[in-house]
Amino acid sequence: MQALMDFFGNLKAFLDQGGFVMYLIAALTFVMWALIFERVIYFKGNLRGQIQSQLNAWEARKERKSWNAHQIRNAMISRMNDKISANLDLIGALVAICPLMGLLGTVTGMIDVFGVLANTGGGDAKSMAGGVSKATIPTMAGMVAAISGVFASTYLTRVSDSEKALFADHLTMDH
Repeated sequence: MQALMDFFGNLKAFLDQGGFVMYLIAALTFVMWALIFERVIYFKGNLRGQIQSQLNAWEARKERKSWNAHQIRNAMISRMNDKISANLDLIGALVAICPLMGLLGTVTGMIDVFGVLANTGGGDAKSMAGGVSKATIPTMAGMVAAISGVFASTYLTRVSDSEKALFADHLTMDH
């Protein structure tokens, strides 16, 4: 229990070093990874059952060659594509926003440095170092969050594209 308390104490100290922007980056990263885990769980779990039920409904049709059947097939593919692609655009947007939040932290940290320069004339190196630290830590945190999200987003996009193509291929119109 003490190790957990130490961990959260160190985490809070790290977040405080980067200023308020670090809390925004942490929140964005948490939401991004929650959505990533939701997609992974969906792909490993519910997706197979949903695809199978759609395939069963398609196979239960007596005719599959008419224009109406073709439109029904297109609608089934479209609905499954929406389900498979859910949240992927939001994950991509969060990946893109993380470095921008890091840059916002850089700007706020540099404003602190300029404030120290204006007030002390550049003689207080310790206060200036705090502002520089406040400027670099969010930049690093935003980049780390984005890089971790890029790999996960790329994997999820690849799996999504593969699943969509497989589903469309299984809805045959030949009989």
